[in-house]
Amino acid sequence: MNDRKDDGFEDEDRGPLSDLEFDSDEESSILETGLGIRDESGQDGTPSVASRVGTLNIDTGTGVSDPERSRRPSDSKKVVAWKDLPRKKQLIVITLARLSEPLVQTSLQSYMFYQLQWFDPTLPDSVISGQAGVLHASFTAAQFFTAMVWGRVADSTWAGRKTVILIGLLGTLLSCIGYGFSTSFYQALFFRCIGGATNGNVGVMRTMISEIVREKKYQSRAFLILPMTFNIGVIIGPVLGGILSDPAGSYPDTFGKVKFLLKFPYATPNLVSAGFLTIALIMCWLFLEETHDGLQDRRDFGIIVGQKLTTLFKRRKTDIAYTPLHSRSTSMSTDLEMSPVSARDSSEDARETSKKPAIKRRYTTRLPFRRIFTSNVSLTLVAHFFLAFHVGTFNSLWFVFLSTPVYNPSDPDPPGFVPKLPFRFTGGLGLPPRSVGMAMAILGVIGISMQLFLYPRLSSRFGTVLSWRTCLFMFPIAYTLIPFLSIVPSSTAPPSQKTGAAIWIAIAGVLFIQVTGRTFALPAQTILVNNCTPHPSVLGTVHGIGQSVSSFARTLGPILGGWLYGMGLSHGLVGGVFWGLAGIAVGGLIASFFVREGNGHEIWLEGDEEDS
Repeated sequence: MNDRKDDGFEDEDRGPLSDLEFDSDEESSILETGLGIRDESGQDGTPSVASRVGTLNIDTGTGVSDPERSRRPSDSKKVVAWKDLPRKKQLIVITLARLSEPLVQTSLQSYMFYQLQWFDPTLPDSVISGQAGVLHASFTAAQFFTAMVWGRVADSTWAGRKTVILIGLLGTLLSCIGYGFSTSFYQALFFRCIGGATNGNVGVMRTMISEIVREKKYQSRAFLILPMTFNIGVIIGPVLGGILSDPAGSYPDTFGKVKFLLKFPYATPNLVSAGFLTIALIMCWLFLEETHDGLQDRRDFGIIVGQKLTTLFKRRKTDIAYTPLHSRSTSMSTDLEMSPVSARDSSEDARETSKKPAIKRRYTTRLPFRRIFTSNVSLTLVAHFFLAFHVGTFNSLWFVFLSTPVYNPSDPDPPGFVPKLPFRFTGGLGLPPRSVGMAMAILGVIGISMQLFLYPRLSSRFGTVLSWRTCLFMFPIAYTLIPFLSIVPSSTAPPSQKTGAAIWIAIAGVLFIQVTGRTFALPAQTILVNNCTPHPSVLGTVHGIGQSVSSFARTLGPILGGWLYGMGLSHGLVGGVFWGLAGIAVGGLIASFFVREGNGHEIWLEGDEEDS
């Protein structure tokens, strides 16, 4: 099989967001005369333009001399800037859709422990910890059973990627409202399951990003968008949840007599989250374009409405624009007709050309399901399971550990217990919801700082696999140290919450280690799952399988972790579950040495076309 070419240029964006201006070297050099492209063998190839719907060949008859090529920086060594990403307008819509979901998930974590106590004040802390693990895992448990199904639906020609994302946002919206008005543990559990069962968005969004950004040199930036967006949600969500939860109890002088807030003390943060989800749902319907190769010509009423709304709010003006003579065909002449056209004419022309069926697909045959599980796919999913297990378990235990009352020597729990360092100790930090929100926001602040300034450069220098394996060493260290936060000296005596500079410095220190590992591991793991795909026709299915594996791990981990945490509290060994996580992280590190990075198209079927 011939070597594939990674060099290419993205076609200009279409759709109602096309009037927004973004500086991009990629977009400005699409038709640069005389630009030669060298294939992997080092020979000059025919200049070509890679679009998201086919291959546009431009034969200018000119070339670039070898000295000129030698002066260009190597793509493999150059750090790609954010402004270089292709089709940034669509990536912005996906980012907004993704941002709404971690806002919901992290918001409720800041007050979940106290909400469960409100459901039944007679339950001990060990039982509350177990319930919190079940409630946290219920969302991912429902995802485990449906994520693969949503992946297959996203790969189908009767639904597509966009439809699945809209269903996921709507299901999460309804789940969020129902959860906010729940008055018992089982009601909350039901609505969490509804939200998980209807939501397969993470895998589908990863699929869309990989179809929008196909060149590997952009992947370290493009696949960083979703985890970076998650960290933004981790910053904002817990703060909102901590401030807005139980306003009647937190601000009795202002809201203490409001009957609605007394009856539903945890409805307010969920209503705010529902507002974010509604905005994301509308934005996706109006502006998100379908990326499925077989659905490029389908009429999208949401896009049409978005285009009409865009024309109402933009200033009408006449621009000098180019009109391709053979847009959307498999080849394109270098002759460009320069004519004065308005933005309205351009958008109307785009709609007319989008109806033409002259789109060249990358593949015409779908890979059978039984052929998906190659050895590299299987090993990548095993490593994915380990990472999702310990990261998901930590996320569920962290807020419980922060909320667990401080060990009180005058009233020990369990009765008569006396700590014996270095392993026999118990208790948490006893932080209230607002402080829990602040402690969880530290996760996001550290994470997004590293993702913006550190990850792309190191990933570009060392490669995806090496940076991924190296960062996995961080997790066992972090999980080993975390339980010792409960014995850090406090400026206030028990049973008051932990206070003082020492505890916050210690929190920031252990989180720095954990978040450093997570910052490199999660986007790299996503890239490896994406590139292990044996054929592009099953890309959505593979991401769906990956989300199912992740959901299963994030279901099993929090349930088992919550139970073990409760056992540790009742037996004076609160660190046991965290040290167990360290062992799981070591297992994931070992599994990483059997994983290699694929190319996303290892199996070739009849009718497949090269990505030029």
